[in-house]
Amino acid sequence: MPPTSPWTPSSRTLHATAACRHRANSLARALRGSKWAGENWCERQVNAIFRERYGWWTTGWNWTGPSGGVVGAWFLSSQSVTTPEETASRAVAALLEWRAWLEYLAERFAELAPPPDATPEERSWHLERAAVRLVTAVLHLTGAESGWYGQCHLALEWFLTSTGMPLDEARAAVTAAVGGRFKSWTGPGRELIESVGEDLAVTLTGHLPYRDHREYGDLERIHDHT
Repeated sequence: MPPTSPWTPSSRTLHATAACRHRANSLARALRGSKWAGENWCERQVNAIFRERYGWWTTGWNWTGPSGGVVGAWFLSSQSVTTPEETASRAVAALLEWRAWLEYLAERFAELAPPPDATPEERSWHLERAAVRLVTAVLHLTGAESGWYGQCHLALEWFLTSTGMPLDEARAAVTAAVGGRFKSWTGPGRELIESVGEDLAVTLTGHLPYRDHREYGDLERIHDHT
């Protein structure tokens, strides 16, 4: 898996949930010892602390729902930054939310990946189903808020890189498949989501997905797991 993926073994440096919660006190002390020059400054300091201690995978801990993200514990810095103790608690909770999302994606990627011996037609089916499942998961968590499709693009790109595709190729394929059809504050219907999934699969394999789902009943049940 490319090193740009946030859950590669070298980046698994986050402690267990209980240990991470204890970090709130250390974070509070760090904030208290700084000169508060505004909420945005404070948020940048928290970001720097997380990145230094845990690595680059923490980028995204403050990507909130109203901005198309999946984090609910942290909102705007103007509302989330209060006392050092409260701010630290919110930041740690947001970091754990983000980590949980990455772990969820890692598990789904393993479940949805085409098998190595798949034919082009079978691979197309797996890619189409995976895209539909991942877009649906992002849509559910973001509520189709402003810019939610950014999180969707990222999830699809990460999925493709987890199958061995270079990041630039994955990004180009996802951009071509979505084609600007996802909009802020607008939840795409099932037909549009499946159309994006099919376009992605055909672009990558040159084959339409196999349509007789009865042959893939067991896999359908895996894909429908959320």
